[in-house]
Amino acid sequence: MPKFAANLTMMFNEVAFPQRFAAAAAAGFTAVEFLFPYDHTPSEIAGWLKEHKLENVLFNLPPGDWAHGERGIASLPGRGEEFRAGVARALDYALALGTKRVHMMAGLVPVGADAAELALRREIYLENLKYAAEVFGAHDIMVLIEPINGRDMPGYFLVTQAQAHALRIDSGAANVKVQMDFYHVQIVEGDIAMTFRQHVDGIGHVQIASVPSRNEPDDGEVNYPYLFRLLDECGYDGWVGCEYRPRGRTEDGLGWLAAAQLATTQLSGASS
Repeated sequence: MPKFAANLTMMFNEVAFPQRFAAAAAAGFTAVEFLFPYDHTPSEIAGWLKEHKLENVLFNLPPGDWAHGERGIASLPGRGEEFRAGVARALDYALALGTKRVHMMAGLVPVGADAAELALRREIYLENLKYAAEVFGAHDIMVLIEPINGRDMPGYFLVTQAQAHALRIDSGAANVKVQMDFYHVQIVEGDIAMTFRQHVDGIGHVQIASVPSRNEPDDGEVNYPYLFRLLDECGYDGWVGCEYRPRGRTEDGLGWLAAAQLATTQLSGASS
């Protein structure tokens, strides 16, 4: 069965962020991810992880001015100095938390951008990706890039899996991988299983949520039991981040996880 990490930005919102570590551990998770750690000190978060025997598997680089709509700065002209400062800040957190994957958000493209503007953005993005890969690679840390659907995040620079994997290859860095969120893939292009099979060697992290509601992965148009079996079949040994919005109290919606664990147990018993 895949390894599941609770996303503490979206799950366990019944309590404040510091208390979500305890809630995740009590619910049976051994790993967590979150969008941004920067409202708390590295030592605080490291302490919560240690206290509850949790591994932090992912967080994002500083995204620019999130409160005013920025969604990353890696493709934005004139922000190179700020980007490099963000890399240094994220590295401090990653080293303190023992985190082995960080997500580099691309940023938004201006409405009506022409081919020349898009080419410039790609050039800037690739330069920043190579820089981040070198810095984090020195510490055996993976840099992830993620296509995001335009319904949730209109104008995001990275949209398709093919686009992201082309950038991964062009970076020339072994520690650059693609973060494949099945929720975004289904909305943008569908064909999740075949896309995963095609790119599995370049995928460094998976995330899940139902489509279209982005709730627990037990409803909607995506067959998650099938996809969980696919991950095992393809030998995927990374983490699966539960980046969904619970319909109600988080713990009350974890029946899908118990069902996945039961299915794995029954399959193992049948094959022994």
